[in-house]
Amino acid sequence: MEMQNIYLAVPLAPLVGAAIAGLFCRLIPRWLAHTATILGVATAFVLSVVIFNDVKAGNTFNGPVYEWLTSGDYRFQVGFLIDQLTVTMMLVVTFVSLMVHIYTIGYMQDDPGYNRFFSYIALFTFAMLMLVMSNNFMQLFFGWEAVGLVSYLLIGFWYTRPTAIVANMKAFLVNRVGDFGFILGIGLVLAHFGSLDYKTVFDQAPSLASATLNLVPGYEWGTVSLMSAICILLFIGAMGKSAQVPLHVWLPDSMEGPTPISALIHAATMVTAGIFMVARMSHLFELSDTALSFVIIIGSITALFMGFLGVIQNDIKRVVAYSTLSQLGYMTVALGASAYSVAIFHLMTHAFFKALLFLGAGSVIIGMHHDQDIRNMGGLRKYMPVTWLTSLIGSLALIGTPFFAGFYSKDSIIEAVALSHITGSGFAYFSVMVGVFITAFYSFRMYFLVFHGEERFGKAHADGAHHDAHAKHAGDDDHGSADDVHEHHGLKPGQKPHETPWVVTLPLVLLAIPSVVIGYFAIEPMLFGDYFQGAIHINAEAHPVMEELAHEFHGATAMALHAIQTPVFWLAVSGVVLSWFFYLKRPEIPAAIKAASGPLYTLLENKYYFDKFNERVLAGGAKLLGRGLWRGGDAGVIDGLIVGGAVRLVSGVSMLVRFFQSGHIYHYAFTMIFGVCALLSFWLLRA
Repeated sequence: MEMQNIYLAVPLAPLVGAAIAGLFCRLIPRWLAHTATILGVATAFVLSVVIFNDVKAGNTFNGPVYEWLTSGDYRFQVGFLIDQLTVTMMLVVTFVSLMVHIYTIGYMQDDPGYNRFFSYIALFTFAMLMLVMSNNFMQLFFGWEAVGLVSYLLIGFWYTRPTAIVANMKAFLVNRVGDFGFILGIGLVLAHFGSLDYKTVFDQAPSLASATLNLVPGYEWGTVSLMSAICILLFIGAMGKSAQVPLHVWLPDSMEGPTPISALIHAATMVTAGIFMVARMSHLFELSDTALSFVIIIGSITALFMGFLGVIQNDIKRVVAYSTLSQLGYMTVALGASAYSVAIFHLMTHAFFKALLFLGAGSVIIGMHHDQDIRNMGGLRKYMPVTWLTSLIGSLALIGTPFFAGFYSKDSIIEAVALSHITGSGFAYFSVMVGVFITAFYSFRMYFLVFHGEERFGKAHADGAHHDAHAKHAGDDDHGSADDVHEHHGLKPGQKPHETPWVVTLPLVLLAIPSVVIGYFAIEPMLFGDYFQGAIHINAEAHPVMEELAHEFHGATAMALHAIQTPVFWLAVSGVVLSWFFYLKRPEIPAAIKAASGPLYTLLENKYYFDKFNERVLAGGAKLLGRGLWRGGDAGVIDGLIVGGAVRLVSGVSMLVRFFQSGHIYHYAFTMIFGVCALLSFWLLRA
């Protein structure tokens, strides 16, 4: 019973902090708001460590907390499933969230919504913990939607800015598209399994592996595999949350929120929900090769094509955002190859170095007086040494440098895809290999332009790039209100950047440590040990990828040393070297390529026209349909024909009746004679 109380305390601690900071935000001082929320998240992290040690000792838990609703034979419960997969997510979420909370003290110190912001991020943490700790689909959906709701509030935190309004609405609507598929998948589970409890569903799944679903009654071609339908619908939900093509369009625009939110959403919470969900549902996905092929193809497209967009970005946060999209593609590819543990492993390592990169970008933005354009930076290494070193560590981890955390997880994904025989694995292998080069190129393009080369700050920008960038993304990281969007961004002539306060740099240092070492120590137990035993299910006979991967593994050190001889390493090195040559030695070459690329650059600049398609076809079609229903249905049929027609009919009848109701007796006599004649005529005609 004691451990169950600890389980309950983990999500409730951030919730209490969020309630204090949110409900009393206008009454309490700032120090109390951040103290309450940080204490709540810190408590959740410490208790997660306690639970981790308990699970490591062999103690797991699966049971209800209370029964929320009973409908006929169906029971809807709130409960927890505490196993290796759950506790891994709990540690990642609480640790990264704690770092973000501490960082926020420095980053948001001048913002009038300080207390409100702390309440939102603590509530965000609560929602994510409820999602990962759930033992049933109902609670999973609650956490799923709660994370989406709070993300709406956070992305649009500066709610008076038009760009923020558009961004949070885009995130909200796109995720609702994915969630529609998600809820349909859950509905199929309830209809065919009779339960929403994970264990019950997973135990029954093998017996329904060959079951079919008739989408078009009476036609054989309308019959599909039940398991494929459930898994694909569930994955459509993951496509929204984890930003997979074509439901990825909201994630880059989430940069309209403050940088701490970017770190929290991209690294540890919202976008990881879809990856976690598929790994949790491995018992179902292993029964459908069709669903696995769908997953691996979607992940491949995301990993490859979203990486290309990172090459042309000039906003420091958007470069990191597109790297998130690409890395989420890598995780999804691993899921499709039945390497679920590898996907979770990359999720964990990615959370640390991606949070590090986002918070490092925020530190640069503070030092540059809120200028986010990397074309206006350069040479920051000597002014911001802590930010420089930690950003370098994050970049090296991101591109998969041997011995860094990202290497072990990313290289394992590539090897797993190479060993997979699932349909689409060939394209996936090509995508992730090209992605290695592209990631290295755009990551170090940002690194070199920000920290090395000519000092481009504190100058007048005759080309207007400086001010245009901030007109487009007005106030992305302005710590003041939205009314201040026209204030000067960037350093004035003669001004120099400065290192940020310790509340900003301390999280960078603490995140840099696992970004280096966590992969080395975690790869063997997480991938080739029994760490995920029972939590993740793999049909080794049908999908032997992990078994084959284990045969090729000879220790973390040997893996890193061997990597130097592989094409993956030299692709990464080539990307770094080419970036150095283009942007430090011969900067005129990228400009010439841009000028010569013409339509290709336009295609990338317009993000493959996904936004325009959504605006003109989907949104435009919806508006056209709505206008048609309004004018034709509402105004034409209801108002015009039904309501207006009834009025006109009553008016016409009354006009006719008024003629006969004149008050003259000869009119009444004439009416009686006419009526009698009409009745006699009707009677004679019938006879």
